[in-house]
Amino acid sequence: MDNLQSRGHLLTEQINPRSRNLDTLSTLEIVDLFNQEDNKTIEAIAQARVSLADAIDVTASAFKLGGRLFYIGAGTSGRLGVLDAAECPPTFCTPPELVQGILAGGKDALVKSSEALEDRPQDGAKAIALSEVTKLDVVVGITAGGTTPYVHGALQEAKNRGATTIAISCVSAEQVPMDADIDIRLLVGAEILAGSTRLKAGTVTKMALNIISTGAMVGYGKVYGNRMIDVAVTNDKLEDRALRIISDLTELNRQQASELLEKSHKKVKLALLMHWTGLDVVAGEELLKQNQGDLRKTKRMSEKSE
Repeated sequence: MDNLQSRGHLLTEQINPRSRNLDTLSTLEIVDLFNQEDNKTIEAIAQARVSLADAIDVTASAFKLGGRLFYIGAGTSGRLGVLDAAECPPTFCTPPELVQGILAGGKDALVKSSEALEDRPQDGAKAIALSEVTKLDVVVGITAGGTTPYVHGALQEAKNRGATTIAISCVSAEQVPMDADIDIRLLVGAEILAGSTRLKAGTVTKMALNIISTGAMVGYGKVYGNRMIDVAVTNDKLEDRALRIISDLTELNRQQASELLEKSHKKVKLALLMHWTGLDVVAGEELLKQNQGDLRKTKRMSEKSE
């Protein structure tokens, strides 16, 4: 990318005619304007539904084969990737290495501006190399304006290594082509504050990452119905959630659910299987392992064998 080339034509950099007088609006008018503009994020997600579904499918398949999911970006885009990755272990009890966020500038860039670091494609490529990305992995490059050299360098290195690549941006392919296996375009239009892509672009990106990671975890067997059956029971709130899940799905009272949870070493998925099949901890864990942790499949198989 030519760093001196104007990016004023990009959708994310254009002037929003509805907010030209932003500094003269009342606070209530500002809130209403944000609310109206944020509705466009819903429309953008709907338009990208097919590519989002493709992203879920390839990621779930990668998990089942031992692959990992990487988000990589700079500035707001990179921070959103780190956030989504950080939320996976407590929500789905996944190891930290399964979903990883790579941010230009590293941890310091989470709280301190490091946007200057996004101009070096070789740094993005280096980050992918240091993470030892392989053909089993999925790499999601996030860049609201589509031009971030750091992300382009990362995607190219990931492609060279045989990984599945996904690009997420908020500009059209006609404005900025991106070389990726799956190309997700989230077209929310010009920002209320011109060029501030932490607004609608950031919101729609977070929505997309929520959909991809949650959908992939569903495909990976981390969900039963709409329950977090692999929730990590690490505090009182999460233990309460675990007990409610067990009670709701088994009709056990809270005391019985608590006893079952303790027997399962506080593993909700295992507790449910033990209740439904009468298996002990060791046998239950082995059966789940044989079915890659898919509780519904494991339950169905055990019912057929009876």
